[in-house]
Amino acid sequence: MGMPVLLQTTLLLAVSNVFMTFAWYAHLRSYADRKWYLVVVVSWAIALFEYLFMIPANRIGHTAYSVAQLKILQEVVSLSLFMPFSALYLQQPLKMDFLWAGLCMVGAVYFMFRGS
Repeated sequence: MGMPVLLQTTLLLAVSNVFMTFAWYAHLRSYADRKWYLVVVVSWAIALFEYLFMIPANRIGHTAYSVAQLKILQEVVSLSLFMPFSALYLQQPLKMDFLWAGLCMVGAVYFMFRGS
């Protein structure tokens, strides 16, 4: 008996989102002094690894969940990883707005997954 579909999907999405977050935002700190087109190439290279985890996550997840459910799961994972990334790597202050946004996401998960 293997790992449950929700757990497989969530773990793969978490790894994917780590790469995505670095591809999209790390250059704001690490490559701020570089030409934008060089940063695009680096970001694309990082994004390749995002896709190597995201595609299997969605294929596995789609065996049990709708596309809308997969999307909301991805958004929750993304926000959950972005908050510590923003605070620790980008050194942005955490605000109460993160909590409110997180609570809205809990509501979105409830509405997307109720009755499944």
